[in-house]
Amino acid sequence: MLESEVYRRIVDTQEKMSKSHKKIANYLIENMETAPFLTASKLAKNVGVGEATVIRFAVFLNYKGYPDLQRHLQEALQRKWTSAEVFAHTTEENEEPANVVKEVLYDDIQNLKVTLNQIDPEVFLQTVNDIRKAKRIYIIAYRSATSVGSFLEFYLDLVLQNTEMIRQADGVSEHLLDIKSDDLVIGFGFARYTKRTVEVLKYANQRGAKTVVITDHLMSPLVPYADRALIATTDINSFIDSFAAPISIVSALITAVTRAEQVKVEKRLKDLEGLWDSFDVFQD
Repeated sequence: MLESEVYRRIVDTQEKMSKSHKKIANYLIENMETAPFLTASKLAKNVGVGEATVIRFAVFLNYKGYPDLQRHLQEALQRKWTSAEVFAHTTEENEEPANVVKEVLYDDIQNLKVTLNQIDPEVFLQTVNDIRKAKRIYIIAYRSATSVGSFLEFYLDLVLQNTEMIRQADGVSEHLLDIKSDDLVIGFGFARYTKRTVEVLKYANQRGAKTVVITDHLMSPLVPYADRALIATTDINSFIDSFAAPISIVSALITAVTRAEQVKVEKRLKDLEGLWDSFDVFQD
């Protein structure tokens, strides 16, 4: 594994490293099976350095930041860990719940900061315009990503009345049979990526439909089939993904689309208020 590029960089630059950087380098080499799945804060804690030092270490190695370094470390393993393996290697015995909530919320904050810094405003604006122009919008989100996809579907269909999330994987071919170039497919996928999501995006791309993906890395297998890619960091010291950043991107898309369609959306919401009152939907 030391033959991989990321570890060659670490070994070749050790002579130029500071004392703290050498501690991080040694830890990564000694813990090749577990270190790639640690968040920056957890790695810093285990090594005994500050989180800023971990980030500077990644930049020192000519990576864009810690998430970029982490991805290369994970790819050096040349295999995907199962959920059980990730859980076993990122869980400490007798961890106090109060410590866990602080750790997870802190990691979410870091994910939001990283995502904010890497999001391309021009790609975001283009995605908003794609949503506004689309005749039909299809959302593809399986397994845990279903939660994020459902959130987007609820609000877009509420105001635009043209959005559908395809929930049954076996029925996706029937739903997309008549997809056209003026339709839009929005796909969600985070490691470990589902084959069906990749297949659907590939099919939509071949049919000439617009495609947008919200995923966790530019190396995601969804990206090659996307006209637009919005990258949201999902790192967390657990076997689950952190969806704080993907949800924030979705919230931003909904807000931007509805503001751009202000007159249409305002009328739609007024009509809906009357309907909700008639059916006594909300608690007074």
